[in-house]
Amino acid sequence: MERIAIGSDHAGFRLKEFVKKLLKEKGFEVIDVGTHSEERCHYPIYAQKVSQMVSSGEVKRGILVCGSGIGMSIVANKFKGVRAALCHNIYSAKFSRLHNDSNVLCLGGRITGEDLTREIVEVWLNTPFEGGRHSERLQIIEEIERENFKS
Repeated sequence: MERIAIGSDHAGFRLKEFVKKLLKEKGFEVIDVGTHSEERCHYPIYAQKVSQMVSSGEVKRGILVCGSGIGMSIVANKFKGVRAALCHNIYSAKFSRLHNDSNVLCLGGRITGEDLTREIVEVWLNTPFEGGRHSERLQIIEEIERENFKS
């Protein structure tokens, strides 16, 4: 059973709970790092927890939800090996996997409704990485990471 880490801030809490239920129904083991209410909190804390789990290899993939998804994606992409994609539609979810092998999905709790979120998550989970010329591009990204994380 694949494990997926999930986290949100207060603005993404409701959608995170919806996604968590969806993942469990699909047979995933969900590691919920918080937040656990709609009480105001700071999104970088939860983005860091999920991103560290993906970066370390503790989990293969993660999902992050804040109001817009933007803040979560900014934080997540600060971690070595994390390729976070902010997806507000099915097309971006599909191509974030096909071409970029994204391993963190970022969603906007104030932007994306449950029906669209269900479709985005399903496409993101089920779309394989295409490889080929895209593998070469990922190698370039990894080289940039090595250079930037030297210190």
